[in-house]
Amino acid sequence: MGRILAVDDEPDMLTLIKMIIEGYSNHQVIATNNPVEVAELLRKERFDLIITDLKMPGMDGMELLALAKQQDEDAIILMITAFGSMETADEALAKGAFDYISKPFRKEQLLLAVDKAMRWREMALQNKELKKRLGEE
Repeated sequence: MGRILAVDDEPDMLTLIKMIIEGYSNHQVIATNNPVEVAELLRKERFDLIITDLKMPGMDGMELLALAKQQDEDAIILMITAFGSMETADEALAKGAFDYISKPFRKEQLLLAVDKAMRWREMALQNKELKKRLGEE
């Protein structure tokens, strides 16, 4: 079971994301529509995946991406936006986002992106553990 932080300034979108993920997977979703409280959440808790909207007041998705990577260089970030463009997608990916999907999205698209991200996170953690063990031997 993974812990997912969902950040979007639209409460309806957060409800939808939480409903889809918790309804069709065994992951837990912590949701906030206040991007400014993300810094505090990241300091207090560990998340396997962060799903964030790109355009939000207070702190946009790119700022949130930078903050999350600063706190945890291995953070996995999935960007969601209604303002999809290849340039924005490329910029988000270049700055460390794991993946990018555009609104409106289908339930299957979100679930596939989450599954892919969680599998990647698991492999990355296993890889890190193996390197640590090899270094100790």
